[in-house]
Amino acid sequence: MAASLVCDPLDEWACLLPWPNDAFTVPDPSTPTGRRLDLRNTATPRNAAGTHIDVTDQNRADGFSPMSIVLAHVPGLDPVASGIAPSTDIGASLADDAPIVLLDTTSGERLAYWAELDAQAPDGEQLLMVHPAQALPEGHRIVVGLRNLVGTDGNVIERTEAMNAALEGTPEPSVRAPDLSEVIDDLTSDGVDADSLYLAWDFTVASAQSLAGRALSMRDQAYDVLAGASPAFVVDAVADNGTVRTIDGTYGVPNFLTGDGSPGNTLLLDAAGLPLLNDKQPTFTASFRCVVPTAAAAPVPFIVYGHGLLGSRNEVDALSFAASLGQAGACATDEIGMSSDDIGNLAGILTDLSRFNEQADRMVQGLLNQQMLGLLLNHPDGFGSHPDFAGAVANGATQFVGNSQGGILGGAASALSNEWERVVLGVPGIGYSLLLPRSSDWPQFQAVFDEAYTNAADRVLALQLIQLLWDRGENAGYVQHLTSDPYPGTSPKRVLLVQAFGDHQVANVSTEVLARTIGAVVHEPSLADGRSADTDPQWGLPPADFDQQDDIDALLMVWDFGTPAPPTVNLPPSSPDYGADPHGAASGETAVLLQALTFLLTGELLDVCPEACTGAPLSG
Repeated sequence: MAASLVCDPLDEWACLLPWPNDAFTVPDPSTPTGRRLDLRNTATPRNAAGTHIDVTDQNRADGFSPMSIVLAHVPGLDPVASGIAPSTDIGASLADDAPIVLLDTTSGERLAYWAELDAQAPDGEQLLMVHPAQALPEGHRIVVGLRNLVGTDGNVIERTEAMNAALEGTPEPSVRAPDLSEVIDDLTSDGVDADSLYLAWDFTVASAQSLAGRALSMRDQAYDVLAGASPAFVVDAVADNGTVRTIDGTYGVPNFLTGDGSPGNTLLLDAAGLPLLNDKQPTFTASFRCVVPTAAAAPVPFIVYGHGLLGSRNEVDALSFAASLGQAGACATDEIGMSSDDIGNLAGILTDLSRFNEQADRMVQGLLNQQMLGLLLNHPDGFGSHPDFAGAVANGATQFVGNSQGGILGGAASALSNEWERVVLGVPGIGYSLLLPRSSDWPQFQAVFDEAYTNAADRVLALQLIQLLWDRGENAGYVQHLTSDPYPGTSPKRVLLVQAFGDHQVANVSTEVLARTIGAVVHEPSLADGRSADTDPQWGLPPADFDQQDDIDALLMVWDFGTPAPPTVNLPPSSPDYGADPHGAASGETAVLLQALTFLLTGELLDVCPEACTGAPLSG
């Protein structure tokens, strides 16, 4: 079997550049893609203690993340002079003469993107970062071509000796074993002059089996264990204010984690890398909180709720308004791996990313916990059978709402689920490696991370390495099967996305990548003239026709609270330059709540904005 490279001499700035790269894979006929990652621990970034990131778990994958950021170091690059498409003009990436080409050789089509230099790195150390405009198609082979790149001196940047040798067909086997002739042929067949190339390489995107196989296996095993029964549950506390009853308790979920599933535990895996039920501690005890209407005239639909960043199930209290009106109830469980209980363990993980599977594995169990919560709301022997729920639960009418982090994980939970059909994701996104550098939430964690990983390129590459595991717990690994092409035996979902223009915590670009990936349409006009810096705001999203409800699988609504347009590079917005954060503002808008509740309860998508959707300007 051909060996993978430890480092690729095509880009000597850092060992894992260019990224992602099939030079770091080996053939494997047992996988759906025919490849398997073979990253070397000696090639990965080291922390301040000298410990390389252990990539044992990453190497189980048969390709790279659908949310991979394409990376290379191009000394002296001038992106503007080179004509590289920025985040404000994604359409330019598909021009015939675009200086960066992402060619999907499986479909034969070029892929849209935007690109930038890493604004968080010192001058001279900035990586070129190419962001696909939607998640990369699972299992596809992608060829990257960089051509006619211009430096800050105004001259075309000369390619490396290794790339020259590859173009001439004379690479030294000891220097670069993989043959680039197929890559060059693919690009020339697409109209790219080989002589114009600065750099070219290829990579394979992970398959659906590689990305979602663990979660799907756990889901199927859990239902088999239950054999048609409801999960066992216990009510621990009840509080009643006259219109809303708050119920706290616990329920049992088949446990695939070591020990009792606490922070620091990881998945038990068989020889094929699939999860095993913990036969010594077979039950994970998950906590729940529900808000229940006490004066509903009849049983009402319930909502499974996904909470915010490193939060808890208690955030379901925000849906008490729906319960107080007698329209719906709601229940939540902690999104373990990304809950308040994980904060202490996360602090340690940020100093040694070899431990990242401790977080990612709990996230996968957390997705299962949400499925089982939905089952408790739908099953006749579930919550609805308990006297404290007072006959309020309409079995089989459960839907899903996730806000912020709950929206970043909620598409994953929903793609796996048969417990609900309609999904509202508020201020959501996809791909934590894209989100974090652009989020106002990141700097408090970044201080720890940057102290552990001191090199600018290493920080970017480290986030790419953990994205390979994060895929298993967030939207990146699942949403290509959310609204279309559902997993076998799983229903497609209809989705409402709510975006806050200029969001400080979840970057608009990430929300829009998610929207494109799930085939969303957008309410038009999305923004008033002059509000966006984009040549074509919400590029790639067709306008919604509310008269054709059956044609809308997913809808993006953009709400504007007067916040300035966000940074156009990978930096977080902050006050006062970027105004007040509108991240949670939509939750106070009557029209947002009306549209969301109507959709959840009836499936109808109301056109609640005669023009662009605007809310009261925020102060601060």
